[in-house]
Amino acid sequence: MSILAAYMVPHPPMIIPEVGRGSEAQIEATWAAYMQVAEEIAELKPETIIISSPHATMYADYFHISPGKQSEGSFAQFHAPQVRFLETYDEALVRAIERKAEENNFPAGTMGQREKALDHGTMVPLYFIRKKYANFKLVRIGLSGLPLEDHYQLGQIIQSAAGEMGRRVAYIASGDLSHKLQSYGPYGFAAEGPKYDARIMDVCSRAAFGELFDFSETFCQHAAECGHRSFVIMAGALDGMAVEAKRLSHEDVTGVGYGICTFHPKGADESRRFLSIRQRNEEKRLTEARERSDAWVRLAQESVNSYVLRRQVMKVPDGLPEELLNRKAGAFVSIHKQGRLRGCIGTIAPARANLAEEIIRNAVSAAADDPRFDPIQPEELKWLEINVDVLSEPEDIQSEDELDIKRYGVIVTRGQRRGLLLPDLEGVDTVRQQVAIARQKAGIGPEEKVSLQRFEVVRHT
Repeated sequence: MSILAAYMVPHPPMIIPEVGRGSEAQIEATWAAYMQVAEEIAELKPETIIISSPHATMYADYFHISPGKQSEGSFAQFHAPQVRFLETYDEALVRAIERKAEENNFPAGTMGQREKALDHGTMVPLYFIRKKYANFKLVRIGLSGLPLEDHYQLGQIIQSAAGEMGRRVAYIASGDLSHKLQSYGPYGFAAEGPKYDARIMDVCSRAAFGELFDFSETFCQHAAECGHRSFVIMAGALDGMAVEAKRLSHEDVTGVGYGICTFHPKGADESRRFLSIRQRNEEKRLTEARERSDAWVRLAQESVNSYVLRRQVMKVPDGLPEELLNRKAGAFVSIHKQGRLRGCIGTIAPARANLAEEIIRNAVSAAADDPRFDPIQPEELKWLEINVDVLSEPEDIQSEDELDIKRYGVIVTRGQRRGLLLPDLEGVDTVRQQVAIARQKAGIGPEEKVSLQRFEVVRHT
């Protein structure tokens, strides 16, 4: 096995004595667990250590792998410039990972380096490893804004590249847990914070990596974690392997969660192909959902398929309900992929001869013309979830007090600028937030006066 072991570790700079200057004693259990990790790595004698760090170069749609022969860094920004590192990169393994990514049309490689110096998410693990072991090269990988499934796939690519080279590798998934565990902490408290820490420590202590996909983006954002994507890459690097997991420590005394777990492969296990399992289950779920969908959603789906596959705007088909043929209304078509928005375009007021044409045209625009996203490609079609929101006629309101985020959408207008936000959206929890997002979409500043309208929708899912 090319992956000798993997480790989930935090990266608090305060744990470095030269930085903490005594405050590191608050997280003594984390220190002891880190030393155990370093000792295990020294016994394994890996040729290469791969570290994925939330503080390395990060892009929304690309995984950056640090290029070059070597890199250096220090804790100067934490007032300890004397703690320095000079690390040699495993250029051959980096090239192999990059080549594998290219073969799989996967967005990862060495392009776009912004900061050559080592980041603290990389240096904190290295600080402990270097106390026990020195004879290794480094691969440093940043995270991305892509879905968790893509992070897992990157781990699979890493495993494949290391295996083909016969490289002995230890994988370090650097990442703190929730930053909102205590009211006295630097980021305050959120109810999701302790829940995240409890869930992630349970999942990782069982090596139940399939459950890592079940953490929603909204939940992770509210918990203010920084390591989840790093842990998912690690899980992908252990894809198809039986794993012995051990929880070494978890502390939250600073208001930030620090967890350490170890993972030792114990041979092949086809039942642990978690991404493949998830994709099969998701494809089945989506197929069943489409079979249950109503005429509004089926029409939008057919319109997207027609345009993406044949570049044709479909005609209004026969056999539609009378409401689609005889009613005029504004409508929004929202497209999601793997739980993330993939396109959303709509009309506030009717612009077509009937609601059917409104849905057909807006579905095409959502798939191909949303400026926030690249056009949808044919291979994505089976993973899409499509919703159709049919809008009531907007009505003027005098203040935000007349809004209800579950019932009403909002339109904010100032001159020719107008922004709309649909009701009952995940992650939108208050009227103030709803109006702020609508303002932002219209390019209207928070202090500018606006007129407000509200509307209701009938949502077809």
